[in-house]
Amino acid sequence: MGKYYRKKPVSRADSCMIDGQLRVDEGAQGIRLDVFVTRQLGDLTRSQVQRFIEEERILVNGQAVKANYKTKKGDLVSYRLPENKTPEIVPEKIPLQIVYEDADVLVINKPQGMVVHPANGNYHGTLVNALLGYGCSLSGLNGVMRPGIVHRIDKDTSGLLVVAKHDEAHQDLAQQIKKHEMKREYLALVHGVIPEPGGKIDAPIGRDLRDRQKMAVVFRNSKPAVTRYWVLERFVDYTLVKCRLETGRTHQIRVHMAYLHYPVVGDPKYGFRKENLHVAGQVLHAATLGFVHPRSKEWLEFTVELPAYFQELLHSLGSACLGSGRLLGEGEY
Repeated sequence: MGKYYRKKPVSRADSCMIDGQLRVDEGAQGIRLDVFVTRQLGDLTRSQVQRFIEEERILVNGQAVKANYKTKKGDLVSYRLPENKTPEIVPEKIPLQIVYEDADVLVINKPQGMVVHPANGNYHGTLVNALLGYGCSLSGLNGVMRPGIVHRIDKDTSGLLVVAKHDEAHQDLAQQIKKHEMKREYLALVHGVIPEPGGKIDAPIGRDLRDRQKMAVVFRNSKPAVTRYWVLERFVDYTLVKCRLETGRTHQIRVHMAYLHYPVVGDPKYGFRKENLHVAGQVLHAATLGFVHPRSKEWLEFTVELPAYFQELLHSLGSACLGSGRLLGEGEY
């Protein structure tokens, strides 16, 4: 699809830029411009290509067009793009709380405040840096920026995630997530008092139509999302809930609870601007993780206690759940 003409730095003074041209042939006509360019330049994501089209770094026959422009046979697509250099991700001796380890997988209890993998100028202090410093083998399916990372939890969400040590384990675990077979349960403190004992939130999630930096429940360009929740304890202005993911969309629990008008306490993106409780980020903890071991095919399930920040917050609210065993009991919804 398409003919590749050249791709080279244009001058010493502008050596950080890449110039090139793509000719649309018969097999490539009729598709979106952003799709065409992404397929031809495999080292760019579609969102990056869309941004470059909007910035008029990518032109068709010398003219600026939209990302959804349909290509025609003979179109000359020219581009002038910043050179895409992958930064070196260095190993760092950062302590890891390893819950389980064998030759195939690691289960990590991630602290609040740690980013899972490097991105957007944040290339140090991440879980990936810590894993590289730990020195174990890691799968390479997600590239050099995300070795071993099968799934993510947000920076300010604490708790469990599984890391793959090789590609076969990674593929198996990724399929379990895709088929909704991996068990992932979270504990969250939310604003408001939820009257019902629990429920099921079945609402699709996609990019917020007004703010592309956020996700939202939308019914256009979205994906199915299902969260089940159980009320564990009610306070004067708050509710402690357990949430189980049936799908794994970006910010799913945070978006779904905000959609019900019970946003997670401390959530800077989907919560209230004014917080009466002093917290460092969203009060959300990945407490339980279960999956079929990729080699032995045995079911493994792990549970970790609430971190100190979460326990102290519940104690200040007068929680009766702490130490009672009720936090991780099964629900009926």
